[in-house]
Amino acid sequence: MKKVKLTQDENLSLKITHQLLPQSQQRIDLYFSLPVEMGISPSTLDADGYFYSNIKNHSAYYSAKLHLPLVRSRFISQRFEENKDGKSDYRLNLNLYSYQLKIALDADIKQTLKLKTSQEFYPAAIELVEQIATLLKKLRRYTPSDTQLSSFFENADNYLSWHVEQSFLKLLSKGPKNSDFSTEREFLIAFCKSENNYRIDCKYNSKITLSEPNRITNKMRLLQRLIEYGVVFQKQTRYLDINLKRLVKGGVTAVIMAFVMLLVLNARSSFTEVTLALIAFLGFIYGLRETFKEDLTSLIWRKIQKGRPKWQNLFSHSVNQKRILSQTLWLEYINNKDLPKTVNELLQQRRQQNKQAARLLHFRCDDKVLAKEFLPGYDEIQQQIFFNLTPFVRFLKKGAGRLYSLEGQKISSQAVERRYQINLILRKINNQGEHIQRFKVTLNRSEIVNVEAMPVVE
Repeated sequence: MKKVKLTQDENLSLKITHQLLPQSQQRIDLYFSLPVEMGISPSTLDADGYFYSNIKNHSAYYSAKLHLPLVRSRFISQRFEENKDGKSDYRLNLNLYSYQLKIALDADIKQTLKLKTSQEFYPAAIELVEQIATLLKKLRRYTPSDTQLSSFFENADNYLSWHVEQSFLKLLSKGPKNSDFSTEREFLIAFCKSENNYRIDCKYNSKITLSEPNRITNKMRLLQRLIEYGVVFQKQTRYLDINLKRLVKGGVTAVIMAFVMLLVLNARSSFTEVTLALIAFLGFIYGLRETFKEDLTSLIWRKIQKGRPKWQNLFSHSVNQKRILSQTLWLEYINNKDLPKTVNELLQQRRQQNKQAARLLHFRCDDKVLAKEFLPGYDEIQQQIFFNLTPFVRFLKKGAGRLYSLEGQKISSQAVERRYQINLILRKINNQGEHIQRFKVTLNRSEIVNVEAMPVVE
């Protein structure tokens, strides 16, 4: 599916990634077909609660063409002193440069790791080191003299130095080993050591932080979030139809109270004086009111809300608060009859043994880009949606069993695990038409075992 990818993120989470152009509109649908034996239903997994706790959105500027040779240093060389708000301008320009450098390095490291022969790998790695060293020198050449700005520079410089070192250590660890290229390997190791010594000389990290892997890793994650300021958008989530919900609740209460008052007035006319029977009858009426008011309100609200959007995410630029992207979201349980024709046809392509009874959970996301143009160097927005499947496995059986086999006259057994299969239909609709893909997600209680894109049968 072009520009829409569904991949495994962590042990029990999935990630949808897609790109958006200026002033574009796009719809993403995700249909979860959850086997009944998994124990998932509206009574065990509330859709609203799942949305708030287990669905996360991430939106940022993106460029697929961003590589180290194309990263320009003009953001850092810009004279921020001439602007009225030099502090925010310097931080934005610094973060743009740092973020571009990180993304470009990650892309180039990934490409280099695809080179399987030493003859291709080590020259490419050496070229990569030379490029990143030049870019780091340009960054450090413009160290600010203003103490108010130096903290921004130190945070970015500290993180980039650490990330560069980790990236090349990963490159050496996963790359091919060949004694004929020991000189090139030593050159790469020397570069990593120089970056480590640079951070020590600058006293960026305390000895306590460096002595504990978790401490230094968590600190660098914090610094990474700091350099994303101005590039990754701020998100504001709004619950839609809150006033309509209040109106429904008030309307139901008014109708029930009118009915109760009618019964009370009739009771008063039937009883000439206050008696025990009158008190018992009034208590019975008010008890019925309290019993059925919430149930009736919930029933009417579910009927009204079915098919309506529930939330809206508004993404804004971190610095100038300019609105960039509007996102409307749905999440609800649906019936088979609610499936679109193309989605239902794709689900029917499953093998007969896979057509088991299932619950359908539908997620929908409508994106609308409000910005007419993006920051220099960026031509797209990357939207990422993360789904944590941990609540899906809450009721799964551990499923530890034994598989017996006969080898000659000897009977042997081995432990087997119980696995479950979720069918996912991912659909994208934009001005270019509809694109649809079925995925088969295999998981157990502890992890997603496999995510497989299934071929579409014409």
